[in-house]
Amino acid sequence: MKSFFIGKYEIKLPIIQGGMGVGISLNGLASAVANEGGIGVISAAGLGLLYTQHKGTYDERCIYGLQREIRQAREKTSGMIGVNIMVALSNYADMVRTAIAEKVDVIFSGAGLPLDLPAYRTADCKTMLAPIVSSARAAKLLCEKWLTNYGYLPDALVVEGPQAGGHLGFKREQIDDENYALEHLIPPVVEVAQSYAAQKNIPVIAAGGITTGQDIARFLDLGASAVQMGSIFVPTEECDASIDFKQTYINSHREDMRIIQSPVGMPGRAINGEFIERVEAGRERPRSCPLHCIKTCDYTKSDYCIMKALYNASKGNMKKGYAFAGGNAYLADKIRSVKEVIERLKADFFLSKAVL
Repeated sequence: MKSFFIGKYEIKLPIIQGGMGVGISLNGLASAVANEGGIGVISAAGLGLLYTQHKGTYDERCIYGLQREIRQAREKTSGMIGVNIMVALSNYADMVRTAIAEKVDVIFSGAGLPLDLPAYRTADCKTMLAPIVSSARAAKLLCEKWLTNYGYLPDALVVEGPQAGGHLGFKREQIDDENYALEHLIPPVVEVAQSYAAQKNIPVIAAGGITTGQDIARFLDLGASAVQMGSIFVPTEECDASIDFKQTYINSHREDMRIIQSPVGMPGRAINGEFIERVEAGRERPRSCPLHCIKTCDYTKSDYCIMKALYNASKGNMKKGYAFAGGNAYLADKIRSVKEVIERLKADFFLSKAVL
């Protein structure tokens, strides 16, 4: 596996660990991946639920939580640390400003197009910006908007296909349509990135359903500079989720992978379970909204509170929550260390290249 550059930074291992919330990828997992030469990513979603011991409002606890997670990761690694910040978060601006103030290496931003992300850069900003898109059209639009409004181009483009876990940037009928498979999305986004080559090198990162070293080799051959992988790092010793959450992956089967409609207003991929079945039966209606954490969520029209559901699941309470997961998450068979997972990926990658 060849290294690649984001800005002036050389990333030795072309693997970005996907940001997973609530409480799935925090400083423990992120630092472990960074120590192996990849980019470890902290999820900014719902941190106020994790830091209830800190006084203040939910939004204030979110800021404190993100500061703590970044600083704790820095204590454990000298490698690259990123933060995933969803555009859909009500406190999006606070989270972006906090990440930049903490001098995090990269902000990855999706669940909506981060059209104003460069506006938060400060004069001494060292944080790189990597938007998450689902098409070449979105990539081109975003690059043009950033260039016109801010004189800035993305430092990387993450292309997330329909096999990803969590929120998906596709209509429901597109998810299983071969025309929208990640293999078809990467080359045109690479073309968009290359159209700006005279101004900036913009590496393209393939994401969604990537599980093996053979997958990595295939997407690098299609022009991607790196891959983003989330689900494969959930059943690891360093993952910040509870053992019960990790076990949900290990116990799952192909038929358990479900597309659900999220209160955020987007389809999402999750592992089926009791909570999802209760939601579909109309037995999880929220009575109020104490967090106001998602811009597009109206609790009077929502079937449940997604932040609380994801938080409950991360703590192992699967009766009150569910696990987001990529399309191949059911392949998990045991809990390994991050180092072991990456060594297996490397071995599979080199074997696939040798066969070719």
